[in-house]
Formats: sequence, structure tokens, C-alpha cells
Amino acid sequence: LTGQQQEINSLMQRKSAVDEENACLKNEFSNLNRKFKDKSQELKDTEECAQKKEEQNRLVIKNLEEENKGLNICCADLLSDLEKLRKREAQWIKEESGNDVRIKNLETDLAETREQIKSLHSMCSNLSSQVAVKQEEHFRKDCDVVRAK
Repeated sequence: LTGQQQEINSLMQRKSAVDEENACLKNEFSNLNRKFKDKSQELKDTEECAQKKEEQNRLVIKNLEEENKGLNICCADLLSDLEKLRKREAQWIKEESGNDVRIKNLETDLAETREQIKSLHSMCSNLSSQVAVKQEEHFRKDCDVVRAK
């Protein structure tokens, strides 16, 4: 009987130890389960946040692409305007070159005309002198005619 009693006591002690260990393991399991739930919620929150960020990034990218399209159109328009201005500049340079030639020709013509005017003034002076001499001769002849009468 005492052997059985000792075995029962021993089994009771073992049961008590196992119950204590079981309680500790249940407590540890409960703590781990709580931590797991917390981490699961944290993961869920992080994933939601990541999805929101990803959606925001998509919107930002979409807006940037739209803005880029607008800028590309604007660039194309500016390049077209630049090309038109370059053509106009080339035309103006060509016209200016033609105008320069015309101006040089007109300046040459003006110089020639001035020389002709000087020459004509000189001729006029000579002719005026000759007219004065002829008038003087004519006056003398008139005087001679009057005296002869």
C-alpha cells in the first residue's frame, strides 16, 4: 500500500508539475496568440497603407504622364514656331542682303548724279558767262547800230 501511495503521490506531484507546465504553456500560447493577432493587424494595416501609397503613386504617375504629354505638345509647338522664325529670319537676311545691294547701287547712282550736277553747274556757269559776253556784244552792236543811224 505504501508503495502504491508513494506512486500515487509521485504521480500527483508529476500531475501537479504537468498542470503547472500546462498552465505556463497555455499562458505562453495566449501571449503568443495575442502577439500573432497584433502582428497580423499590423501587417494588415501596413498592407493597406502600402496599397494607398501605391494608388497615390499611380495617380501621381498618371498626372505626370498627362503633364508630360502637355509639355511634349507645347515643345512641338515651340519647335514649330522656332522653325517658322528661322525661315522668316533667313528670308529677312536675304531681303536685307538685297536691300544692301540696292542701297549700294542707289549710293553709286547718287554719287554719279552729284558728279553730273557738278558738271552741269560748271556748264551752266560757263554758259552764263558766254551769255553775259554775248549780251555785252549784243549791247555793243546795238550801240554801234544806234550810232550808225
